[in-house]
Amino acid sequence: MTVHSPHHAVRPSRRRRTTLYAALSLLCCSVVMTALPAGASAAPDPHTAASSTASRAAAVAFEDNFDGAAGSAVDGGKWLTETGDNVDNHERQYYTAGNDNAALDGQGNLVITARKENPGNYQCWYGTCEYTSSRLNTSGRFTATYGHVESRMKIPRGQGIWPAFWMLGADIGNVGWPNSGEIDIMENVGFEPGTVHGTLHGPGYSGSGGIGAGYTLPGGAAFADDFHTFAVDWAPDSITWSVDGTVFQRRTPADLNGNAWVFDKPFFLILNLAVGGYWPGDPDGSTAFPQQLVVDYVRVTTSD
Repeated sequence: MTVHSPHHAVRPSRRRRTTLYAALSLLCCSVVMTALPAGASAAPDPHTAASSTASRAAAVAFEDNFDGAAGSAVDGGKWLTETGDNVDNHERQYYTAGNDNAALDGQGNLVITARKENPGNYQCWYGTCEYTSSRLNTSGRFTATYGHVESRMKIPRGQGIWPAFWMLGADIGNVGWPNSGEIDIMENVGFEPGTVHGTLHGPGYSGSGGIGAGYTLPGGAAFADDFHTFAVDWAPDSITWSVDGTVFQRRTPADLNGNAWVFDKPFFLILNLAVGGYWPGDPDGSTAFPQQLVVDYVRVTTSD
């Protein structure tokens, strides 16, 4: 999400005011989610991602299956819970602490819930916050350099709803964004119920200049109707995106128009559910609440 102007093709930035960022210099700089280039292809490639057998044979570097009692918070040894609002994206939610908006369901899932409420009287960039939600990351807990990064999840639906699964360079506190690099594995905006996007950001290709593409389900299906698996296969000088094992784009340094490839270093993972903002637009009368991002698992595997 990148901030410039309120147009869908120009994406708002993930910079945010947050009490957690004030305490963590690693996340004190501009943080930006994907910028989808206008006209990005939604047609899947006929190739497929690595087989499940190959994935099982690989070494598991990180895994969370979200097993635990219903209502429990996520494992604090794996996830950091961010708090605060996001002025630059003009998102409407306040990200809360604890398990108020992110909790296990007792059936092996993490549920991130966006609600139209403000029991804590949270204050946002526009005044008293209208919505609450959650954003989790693995900063200080886990980073990866290369591998198969995957999550199976069921995304929410509705105008103004914006779920995402993405990664940031762990050196963001030192070099800032976009020099840190950003890998957006999956994000969806509610006005496109059948399409998800994957994008790279770095120096010279950030914001509306991000390098990416979309993938659209066949037959007019909506991603909110079922679980789907979103993944990248990340190697030196290449990143490949897939949905349910179907590859829809591959990027290499040759795609960057001579700009620096900043993806050969450690990155951490992020899961969040935003409400409103320049790209998705704000919720309207058609948007039902609560909305939930249901995550079956997150897994990172590497070659033996």
